[in-house]
Amino acid sequence: MNILKQVTVFCGANEGNDHTFKSTAIYTGRILAEKNIGVIYGGAKIGIMGAVAEGALNNGGTVTGIIPAFLCAKEIAHDGLQNLIVVETMHERKMKMYEMSDGFIILPGGFGTMDELFETLTWAQLGLHRKPIGILNIDHYYDHLISLIHHMASQQILKEIYLPMILVSDDINDLLVQMQNYQAPIVEKWISTERT
Repeated sequence: MNILKQVTVFCGANEGNDHTFKSTAIYTGRILAEKNIGVIYGGAKIGIMGAVAEGALNNGGTVTGIIPAFLCAKEIAHDGLQNLIVVETMHERKMKMYEMSDGFIILPGGFGTMDELFETLTWAQLGLHRKPIGILNIDHYYDHLISLIHHMASQQILKEIYLPMILVSDDINDLLVQMQNYQAPIVEKWISTERT
């Protein structure tokens, strides 16, 4: 069983036009706080990011924000966190999040969230980590992306053995159970050099 002491939450700095995104983000922060799971996130006080932080902070949770210096003004860094780490680059931000967390939860987000999700998945695919990666599929936000990933596997571009690396639920409590029980696939050989 995976012990989740801290999880990184990847999500957007915008709220979107579906009010469920924000309310579920607040609830997610609350649940993590109640389960004594520390939140690591992008450090903003706006958007879905800010909602996760508020949900955790308002329920006694521990929240660490990690933000590049050039985004401090644009994303409006949260000044109420227990810990705000300012880094130089986006890559340094992701590395710090990876190093500090026991798993990753993905809420609705844009290009930045997709980048974070897929880099984390790629690292897992390459065997650089065995941490659980969970998509909280609020209001079917990620349905098309999940379908695309299964299409990639059906076309034999992505090996099917990697599909279980992506845990999916529309309920944070269920997703956390999946993450705690996650076992990374064991693949001896990542790329085959054999010709068919």
